[in-house]
Amino acid sequence: MATLADIGVSAALNILGAFVFLIAFAILRLQPFNDRVYFPKWYLKGLRDSPTHGGAFVRKFVNLDFRSYIRFLNWMPEALKMPEPELIEHAGLDSAVYLRIYLIGLKIFVPIALVAWSVLVPVNWTNDTLDVAIKISNVTASDIDKLSISNVPLKSQRFWTHVVMAYAFTFWTCYVLLKEYEKVANLRLQFVASEKRRPDQFTVLVRNVPPDPDESVSELVEHFFLVNHPNHYLTHQVVVNANKLAKLVKKKKKLQNWLDYYQLKHSRNNSKRPMMKTGFLGLWGEKVDGIDYHISEIEKLSKEIAEERERVVSDPKAIMPAAFVSFNSRWGAAVCAQTQQTRNPTLWLTEWASEPRDVYWQNLAIPYVSLSVRRLIMGVAFFFLTFFFMIPIAIVQSFASIEGIEKAVPFLRPVIEAKFIKSVIQGFLPGIALKLFLIFLPTILMIMSKFEGFISLSSLERRAATRYYLFNFVNVFLGSIIAGSAFEQLNSFLKQSANDIPKTIGIAIPKKATFFITYIMVDGWAGIAAEILMLKPLIIFHLKNFFLVKTEKDREEAMDPGSLGFNIGEPRIQFYFLLGLVYATVTPLLLPFIIVFFALAYVVFRHQIINVYNQRYESAAAFWPDVHRRIIAH
Repeated sequence: MATLADIGVSAALNILGAFVFLIAFAILRLQPFNDRVYFPKWYLKGLRDSPTHGGAFVRKFVNLDFRSYIRFLNWMPEALKMPEPELIEHAGLDSAVYLRIYLIGLKIFVPIALVAWSVLVPVNWTNDTLDVAIKISNVTASDIDKLSISNVPLKSQRFWTHVVMAYAFTFWTCYVLLKEYEKVANLRLQFVASEKRRPDQFTVLVRNVPPDPDESVSELVEHFFLVNHPNHYLTHQVVVNANKLAKLVKKKKKLQNWLDYYQLKHSRNNSKRPMMKTGFLGLWGEKVDGIDYHISEIEKLSKEIAEERERVVSDPKAIMPAAFVSFNSRWGAAVCAQTQQTRNPTLWLTEWASEPRDVYWQNLAIPYVSLSVRRLIMGVAFFFLTFFFMIPIAIVQSFASIEGIEKAVPFLRPVIEAKFIKSVIQGFLPGIALKLFLIFLPTILMIMSKFEGFISLSSLERRAATRYYLFNFVNVFLGSIIAGSAFEQLNSFLKQSANDIPKTIGIAIPKKATFFITYIMVDGWAGIAAEILMLKPLIIFHLKNFFLVKTEKDREEAMDPGSLGFNIGEPRIQFYFLLGLVYATVTPLLLPFIIVFFALAYVVFRHQIINVYNQRYESAAAFWPDVHRRIIAH
């Protein structure tokens, strides 16, 4: 069990790691050849020119202005300077409201931490319950547990302090959420009112159009809305299965890029035609003229695209029983989107159309009748994923401890028992082991959401975020507390009656705070600092720039600005809300670690949103009700 010294060692390691990441970022962002990695948003907006296009050769790669290195931490105040209205205009409402979630964490937990440390910590510390229990009942405890509710004796009048504080913290949390909901609602109304007119604001998606032997889907949709919405109906576009067509267009785009490269190469040396081999990666095959070859391939592909387009339009099997219906007013679209169209609630189903960037086009071709079956299958799969994942997590956590390592490799016992090594294992290893074990989970959950047939990127991310949150709650929170505490107190369980086991668990649960503290420092401190370094995009950009970039268009596509990743970031935030609200009255020692996470994450993600992330869609903060409900549920 981790002690205060172990937590101190873990904090030192994670602070050092975070500091190294931040220093490395501050230096790398100043180098001209990294400019497209750390400021891609400005390039995509056309507001920044590459510093490698002029000046001396060395200055194209290395920043020789030593004064800029003195001001290398200026990115922090610069990230906080942009006011919220300007931030909304620059990055969108989704990004601005996402940042407000971190501010909510600070607004909730800073006052709670001050009160908890002023009131609850003295109440907990001035008892000797655990000292007596260690001597008499052989219960495992550490100095950290003496700061928790575990150190208060049973039936003590001091528990009234915890009850009153629990109600006070709940009231404060609800009050902050009420004010934030009003603020976000006003921001959303202002954003929608001030936004330029977009087609999706006047468009509704209609699904499950019933078949008619006498009319095509297009004719049926037009007839239905002319009859039922004669004053507002404008036009419509039937949904077709054009996934194959999309692949052909993507292939043509790639060939066109190669053609641009060979034409550029020829323009630099007119005396020699560029040659290429037609085999894999140009390593073997017939040697041909690069320009002529790609022109002929593009012509062939253009004919295929035209034929496929004709097939898609004329083939009844390619036409889906769905359509985008546009109206001449927002009122008409709103009425249609929010009302039932027929007596049969399973036909002519309407919903707001997502903006073009937000539509996940591949899923539009999925028949509506199969969606329920798909979601049932994924619901069952998620159930088994959640509960069977608990087994390997428990195994990993058991080996990420002193006892587990000594059992697995007993010959390392002398090394492990060294004071510093022991502190590192107890204060650092459990958190990093869990973090590494969950690294592929978001990808798995996103694949499951796509299989379910959601038709917008925002709904895909919200669905994946919901399941990630539930997974964290069951496996990381409940699994760690119940299973971990039970194993730690197993000796006590075996020697006492069944009636006393709940009491032992009640004492043992707060002791898992040490594990969550180490996890917060690994994931919420060092993990957030690593986010701003963007090591993976940095390496990939330079590899692409060296091996694959042929034109300026290639260089733009080599940039990987990324996006907020709501399906990953929001469940992590919610997990910290859960820990903070649960442990506020149980182990207040955990609160400062959470506050550091919210403060650091706010600064880091504000910088990323301003300079890096290029949000793939704008949903006008449609995710906010989910965020609000989850915090209330805690």
